[in-house]
Amino acid sequence: MQNKKIHQGRNIKRFREMLGIKQEALAFDLGEDWNQKKISLLEQKETVEEDILEKISQILKVPVEAIENMDEEQAVNIIANTFHDSSAFAYTANIKPTFHPLEQVLELHKEKMELYERMLKEKDEMMARLEQLIQK
Repeated sequence: MQNKKIHQGRNIKRFREMLGIKQEALAFDLGEDWNQKKISLLEQKETVEEDILEKISQILKVPVEAIENMDEEQAVNIIANTFHDSSAFAYTANIKPTFHPLEQVLELHKEKMELYERMLKEKDEMMARLEQLIQK
């Protein structure tokens, strides 16, 4: 058995992308100390601090354990082996995936889009204020 280290930053990126959430939106949800660049750096880290994992878990509505333990290579191997022979039932009986009902995923996506639109509106308002200041 291989003792491969799980890359938590990459897992955060994969979950974020699966949910259609931009780095900017995740940074906004994490608070003032965060920006797109900091999220990009976080997603490159092999190990992420527990408190940050907790916050991201709540924002993405994904269990911390999923971020800590998802090994994409292993998942691909299980899927490949599942459809390879007649042992498919054994695999499906042991795996208990948690899927959000489609309505929950769509609602989450809608909330993120509304957040993104609010951020764009705030940026436009700030630009308008800056233009006014420059003209004065």
